Amino acid sequence: MTDYKPLMMQALEARKKSYSPYSHFCVGAALLTKSGKVYTGCNIESASYTPTNCAERTAIFKAVSEGERDFEAIAIVGGRANEKGGFCAPCGVCRQVIAEFCDKDFKIVLGDEEKIEVHTLGEMLPYSFTNKNL
Repeated sequence: MTDYKPLMMQALEARKKSYSPYSHFCVGAALLTKSGKVYTGCNIESASYTPTNCAERTAIFKAVSEGERDFEAIAIVGGRANEKGGFCAPCGVCRQVIAEFCDKDFKIVLGDEEKIEVHTLGEMLPYSFTNKNL
């Protein structure tokens, strides 16, 4: 089993950069590429809500915009501002974006400084819509 603690620590650090003045729910993500690079992201809210972007998508879009397409795992942590972060599963839109670039055994790491759970994309999105459906 891979040690995802360092990746989780990077997600916790990314969470500190969250821009969430409306929900006060801060999320951080750290995306590990198969080449060993890590791209971090935080959630970024907008007063009109619809343009809000989740931490997971921020990290993925940063990586893709830099030419990365092969991913191994993503660590995610979230919670109310000024509270310790905790288990925060990706929303449905983020799961679909992950499915665009990753196979069903891609690792989704949830947790905090003390406890970590590892799930696969296949467990979290068993009936994803991908390019194979086109």
